[in-house]
Amino acid sequence: MSFYENELKALKRAGRYRKRELLDDSLKDFASNDYLGLAHIQKLHQKTAQKLSHFKTHASKASMLVNGYHPLHKSLEDALCKANGFKAGIVLGSGFNANIALIEALVRKGDRLFMDELYHASGVLASELGGMDVVFFKHNDMQELRELLQNSHAKRNIIAVEGIYSMDGDLCSREVFAIADEFEALLIVDEAHSSGVVGSKLMGVFDHYDIAIQENYIKMGTLGKAYGSFGAFILASEHIVEYLINRAKPVIYATALSLYDTLLAEYSLEYILKNASELTLEIQKRQQIVLKTLDVKMDGLIAPVPIGNNKKVMQIKEQLLADGYSVGAIRQPTVPSAIVRLIARLGESAGDLENLCLKLATII
Repeated sequence: MSFYENELKALKRAGRYRKRELLDDSLKDFASNDYLGLAHIQKLHQKTAQKLSHFKTHASKASMLVNGYHPLHKSLEDALCKANGFKAGIVLGSGFNANIALIEALVRKGDRLFMDELYHASGVLASELGGMDVVFFKHNDMQELRELLQNSHAKRNIIAVEGIYSMDGDLCSREVFAIADEFEALLIVDEAHSSGVVGSKLMGVFDHYDIAIQENYIKMGTLGKAYGSFGAFILASEHIVEYLINRAKPVIYATALSLYDTLLAEYSLEYILKNASELTLEIQKRQQIVLKTLDVKMDGLIAPVPIGNNKKVMQIKEQLLADGYSVGAIRQPTVPSAIVRLIARLGESAGDLENLCLKLATII
């Protein structure tokens, strides 16, 4: 029986119908979040597989709180803390799970969550659990955030922003750190799209803005984007991490991150730190190409190109596919109005990026 036939028909009429597409390695990839192209570096894979083969087990087997907490997990956590200046960390299954873990666990009765209106869907979903008190403020509007905090009588105030926003591609305001300090609020920074992309060491917005780490700061990052692996991490004070270990359901009830992804991510972290200067030059080169050809200024490597029509954005995607290029065609409800989401990733050449941008400029 077709239980949801009418709903599917409505999605198709609105141009919002989605389907999975098999990966085609023959295409020039300007759609994925593999920002630095590390998923294509065979030496990282080979190094990971070789070292993992020397361990007695090759899978985590259990939750971190049973017997799934492997020395490889601790090694990556320690390396991430050292690179980012935090005291403690947790690695876990995905950025989606990390946002659920943070927000569902941290926002308790009597607390108030202040979330940027463009925060990732995983955080929005988490904010809808358990009837928590959540207020959305206008995107990057620090004046509104300040006014909301001034009028808050919550037991704890918690702010959630992204380092680089996944669809608009812009940086969070530097002022949010000062505001969090002024009001003694916890600050969650989702660095899924900024870690590995900005900063002198490419560690993200804390690095980019040269922010001294404080006890009220929490950094979440993903390993499945710039790190070319899979999973996520949360970095915070020892006190916050201790609390999350005891209250965050995706930490307590999920099998620990796979050992392969954990080890691969640590090798990727080493690669990024070692090659930060060269990688930064390549990032800047691509930012200049996109600005010159499409007149889109990128803070990171995300170029949102407004289209405004669901059917047209899919037509553009198909036309570029026929020319050998893969881009994202993003529609509602992910964005208010349809965009081509172009990722100027280092996994493809600067020349191919320029050719794509020139083609796109002629058809939008």
